[in-house]
Amino acid sequence: MAVTEKVICVVGPTATGKTKMGVALAQRFDGEVVSVDSMQIYRGMAVGTAAPTPEETEGVPHHMIGVADPAENWSVARFTQAADACVQDILRRGKRPVLVGGTGLYLDALLRGTDFAAGSQDTPLRRHLQERLRREGAETLLEELRRVDPDSAARLHLRDEKRILRALEVYQATGETITLHDRRTQAQPPRYEGVFIGLSFKDRQNLRDRIDCRVDDMVARGLLDEVRSLLQSGLPRTATAWQAIGYKQFLAVADGRMTEAEAVAEVKLRSRQYAKRQLTWLRRNEAIHWILWDKVPDFPSGLQNATKFLTSSGVC
Repeated sequence: MAVTEKVICVVGPTATGKTKMGVALAQRFDGEVVSVDSMQIYRGMAVGTAAPTPEETEGVPHHMIGVADPAENWSVARFTQAADACVQDILRRGKRPVLVGGTGLYLDALLRGTDFAAGSQDTPLRRHLQERLRREGAETLLEELRRVDPDSAARLHLRDEKRILRALEVYQATGETITLHDRRTQAQPPRYEGVFIGLSFKDRQNLRDRIDCRVDDMVARGLLDEVRSLLQSGLPRTATAWQAIGYKQFLAVADGRMTEAEAVAEVKLRSRQYAKRQLTWLRRNEAIHWILWDKVPDFPSGLQNATKFLTSSGVC
């Protein structure tokens, strides 16, 4: 039986110090960092996505940061395929992959080795279904899905246009319903064994304060200038990148639809809400070893704690 490789996973809500911990653990375990963040993949968006600076990486190689044109729409499938190639390359060179990030869906898919063979690229079939959606509407496509995959259709609403398209795409490309596809994928053993370090705060108010400081720092470092630069580059306003927290609000500032103060308040609110969703996702995973900070993170103590847990879990 093939041995499932262990990979270190540093998880937690935004603004909890995952980048710093990831670098420290990579140094401790002779590893390289793979970012698992759905927005850090885009070039020209380092400020608003809190991508690590060269100083913050401390010479540790980082992968999956600034690898995509922000005009591109990267699915979880495309991300997983690219990130998996990075993990495999790290392992081939005898290094330890350290997965760092807060996009739980992407991390889960990467660890499971989810089969995205169908519907993972911009194919003629996908474009055909998108055109049908524009012409015929979601109700017609959902009814078509009910005929071939009633279980999947029952879980979807007319607003779930992307998921309706995905389900039809998988069926038409493979002859297998997405319900059966997902069951088969989930029954497979995971591609990698994740050993999880989770970071958060004992007091939720300290997390909120930390997020607010993070937003203030992004603004001071030039988030508005970054948004203007993206506009000047010709980034279409329909690009997924504009939906990222911070960019959507500061695009409104650049357009004159919102004041900077209003945008800052909105970004702080949306970031706190996002952190809450991240924690909800992560709480499903009982394998996470949590390190809960006091008001100010104690990284030397946290690193010692994480190292002890990882070593006892067979990471060496």
